[in-house]
Amino acid sequence: MSSVRIELESDGILQLVLDKPGASANLMDQAFAEDLATTVKAIETMSYTGIILRSAKRTFFAGGDLGQIAQVTRDGAEPFFNMVESIKASLRVLETGGRPVVACIGGAALGGGWELALACHHRIALDSKGVNVGLPEVTLGLLPGGGGVARTVRIFGLQQALPLLTEGRQFSPVQALETGLVHQLAQSEQGMLQLAREYIQAHPKAAQPWDEKGYRLPGGNPGSPKVAQMLALAPAMLRKKTKGVMPAPEAILCAMVEGAQVDFDTACRIESRYFVQLVCSQQAKNLINTFWFELNAIKGGAGRPPEFAPSRVTRVGVLGAGMMGAGIAYAAASREMEVVLKDISLELAHKGKAYSEGRMAKRVERGRSSEAQARQLLERIRPTESVADLVGCELVIEAVFENRSLKAQVTREAEAVLADHALMASNTSTLPITGLAQASTRPENFIGLHFFSPVDKMPLVEIICGQQTSPESLARAYDFVLQLGKTPIVVNDSRGFFTSRVFATFTNEGIAMLAEGVAPAAIENAAWLAGFPVGPLAVSDEVSLTLMEKIRNQTEADLAEEGITAPPRESDPVIDRMLELERAGKAVGQGFYDYPQGKKKRLWSGLGGHFPQAEVQPDVQQLKDRLLFIMAVETARCLEEGVLGHRRDADVGSIFGIGFPAWSGGAIQFIDHLGAAAFVARADELADNHGERFRVPDGLRARATKGQGY
Repeated sequence: MSSVRIELESDGILQLVLDKPGASANLMDQAFAEDLATTVKAIETMSYTGIILRSAKRTFFAGGDLGQIAQVTRDGAEPFFNMVESIKASLRVLETGGRPVVACIGGAALGGGWELALACHHRIALDSKGVNVGLPEVTLGLLPGGGGVARTVRIFGLQQALPLLTEGRQFSPVQALETGLVHQLAQSEQGMLQLAREYIQAHPKAAQPWDEKGYRLPGGNPGSPKVAQMLALAPAMLRKKTKGVMPAPEAILCAMVEGAQVDFDTACRIESRYFVQLVCSQQAKNLINTFWFELNAIKGGAGRPPEFAPSRVTRVGVLGAGMMGAGIAYAAASREMEVVLKDISLELAHKGKAYSEGRMAKRVERGRSSEAQARQLLERIRPTESVADLVGCELVIEAVFENRSLKAQVTREAEAVLADHALMASNTSTLPITGLAQASTRPENFIGLHFFSPVDKMPLVEIICGQQTSPESLARAYDFVLQLGKTPIVVNDSRGFFTSRVFATFTNEGIAMLAEGVAPAAIENAAWLAGFPVGPLAVSDEVSLTLMEKIRNQTEADLAEEGITAPPRESDPVIDRMLELERAGKAVGQGFYDYPQGKKKRLWSGLGGHFPQAEVQPDVQQLKDRLLFIMAVETARCLEEGVLGHRRDADVGSIFGIGFPAWSGGAIQFIDHLGAAAFVARADELADNHGERFRVPDGLRARATKGQGY
């Protein structure tokens, strides 16, 4: 059976129905390329007035077959290139046939699916929540390879096309209409088809603008003064975003500019060459594995105990209305949950609600929400100082200070008024959940939900299971995180769990470099060039050195109770000295950086006086390796020790939670793409030169010996 079905209507209109046999979505693969070529050949012998392109699936078209793309190597580049060119040739026949071709978009049309729509003369979208369009290929290390670059540039011009192609943004139907991506919206499937028929009847002959005589590129060609000025700055702007480790945006810019200087068919061939080059790159394979396969597995419930029915939370309690508690309350209310926001006084609780008021005011101001929507959300948040108001909450999240006795106190108070089945969660970032659960009368219902700041922007939630946490509690917590629209990773209990534990190695290593005499600017620039969103000194200021000291002291005290002496860290003397100098971080206006009012932060000029720089500085690659390897080694330890149960949680968590460079695909993907043997060899070099903290766990060493990865 063909994945493209031909239906000729009595009025002479052809419907090409996209319907891949035995699949839930249409894919742009080898079979589709062959079916489309056969369909186009058949159409050339038929008499028709126009073509409607639509889908029989819930989505319009899912895009390229990422499973196939992930397997393409340089050895297989030529047949893959030929397949891509075959699809483009078929689309080219359709759009140059002289008769109108209309895309009826009744579901998501992303990537290759949107490229099919761009090849049509007219695009109509169903005005429905499930419809979104765009070219997100760049987020997977790719570029639009089905004519998307060439057509977008010719529709919008170079300047307007650049963000459409390099930012990977997805558009709702209304946004697509406003942007000019679609020409009309319809309120129903039948209405969409009727609009398509009307367009065909009104435009018996149709051609793309670039196929018309006298066509000029909107906004000017690359040599025109205004465009030339933009193009002179564009590479630097992209490099600032990509840090030189994400080749896709730069390849897109090259394909755009080169393609704008030649005829359309040559532009498409240039695009194909850049596309195949990216498909064969390691960065694309890393990103596809993590941001598609692993992330979709998590969102599909891969880490959730399957034996329990899905659950939903309608009423949630939040204890502590500080920064984290206020953020959690806003996130829950945004998903239409009733929220009880409790603090020790009504004044503090209202202060926490004010965060949501501020967020909604900004959304209204920017046109993203209406006054009515803002009012409805705020009505769902109930500030209180009374624990009795928690009655009826299915879930209560404790978000008070990192103090064991305080957390125990609020847990006991809350459980006294909750139903027996209610879930109790702690937002702690470091304190073991099993220990905190000792304050609970129902430890099987006690779990960790570690949110990241700012809660409304950070997509990750770390779910931590204590020794007595039941599988049902894990399932309910997993459902709640998905209900929030966030990404859950499942972690077993340990000090620092996964994210805080690995993140601490990053800050420790950066501060250790400073203690060794490495120039502060070199440390921060090495992190930036490696692809980290922020350097270790800057992020230490954000966290605050005071908090880092408190966590260290709590860890030492907890280990002392177990008869264990906490090993000193390389960063400890530097942190102590900075605190003596009253430079605790951004919150107090001074840390490793100065924060002048109304100006950009800058490294503190006095660092060199307190931490003298060595005469001979290490090369940048050495510094980059230290930051990348220390986090990857610690992540491998978490896997080997059972803190993490699956590599997908390590990869997704390391990128979304603690800023491991996205180009790598995550900390474990980083090990695998280097190869375990090469990774272990380099880690051993770092251990010999900088300390045993770089020594890999025995399990990884054994894998390397056997030629295995994770």
